[in-house]
Amino acid sequence: MTTTTAVNYQQVIPDVLQAMGQVHVHLDAHGLDRPLHHLVQLRASQLNQCAYCVKMHTREAREDGETSQRLDRLVVWAHCDDFSPREKAALAWTEALTRLDAATDYATLRTTLREHFSEVEIGALTATVAMINLWNRIQVSRH
Repeated sequence: MTTTTAVNYQQVIPDVLQAMGQVHVHLDAHGLDRPLHHLVQLRASQLNQCAYCVKMHTREAREDGETSQRLDRLVVWAHCDDFSPREKAALAWTEALTRLDAATDYATLRTTLREHFSEVEIGALTATVAMINLWNRIQVSRH
C-alpha cells in the first residue's frame, strides 16, 4: 500500500529546518533592506508556485509597509514603473537564479547589479534567493 501523505519535515528533520532558519539571521546582518527582501522572496515563491510562501511573504511585506498596488504588479515588474532600477536589478537576478536557463547572461545581470549594490549586498541577495528557493522546494513537496 502506498501512502500519499506529505512528509512532516518539522518532525523528521527539525534540526535541518532550524539550521536553515538561522541562515536568515545571518543574512539580515548584511543589510539587504526589508522591502527588497520581501519582493525577492515573494517573486521567487510566485515563480516556484509555492502557495504557502506566496501567502506568507505577501502578508509579511504588507506588515512591513509594502503597498498592495506594488504587490499586485510584482508579477509584471519588468513592464511597469512601480519598481526602482535597483529593485528591477534584484528581481532580474532573482528570476535568473530561480529559473535556471543555460541561455541566461549572468555577466550582464551582474554588471547591472553592481550599478546598484555592493559586493556584500550582492552576496546577501544571492543567498536570499538561494534560501527562498530551498524553502519553496521543501514546501512544494508537501502539495
